[in-house]
Amino acid sequence: LMGALQQMLGQVEWGELDVLLVDLPPGTGDVQLTLCTKSELSGAIVVSTPQDVALIDARKAIDMFNTLKTPVLGLIENMSLFVCPDCGSEHEIFGHGGVAAEAAKMEVPLLGSLPIDLDTRLSGDGGTPVATGDGPMAQAYARIAEGLIKGGMA
Repeated sequence: LMGALQQMLGQVEWGELDVLLVDLPPGTGDVQLTLCTKSELSGAIVVSTPQDVALIDARKAIDMFNTLKTPVLGLIENMSLFVCPDCGSEHEIFGHGGVAAEAAKMEVPLLGSLPIDLDTRLSGDGGTPVATGDGPMAQAYARIAEGLIKGGMA
């Protein structure tokens, strides 16, 4: 992972970019530290599921970003709920409101909530991100992007 990050930072000719998003594994390990110290970051977006155990890791990441003077631009709640494809009922498998409460406590925006979604997985496996299509999930990702743009990231 460290080799891939070093190669991405040092050997890829990106050209002029408006935004580059890097999806990191959870936690506060060497990858996050290297990214924060070896590149100029506008900020970090922390993604977490709503349950307490996941929020522990998210808080550690937030603390690390604060220590490294990397602004946290907002939080995203992933796997916020599951909508049964057969009956349409909603189930909050991982709890409810944890990420929103953390965002409010930190005084940063809650950029969005994303449900568990089979089409998202199928699209990703097929090489076409669900965000590039139409439908509710593409709209959810578009709302997150709009929130970032309005917040001054892009």
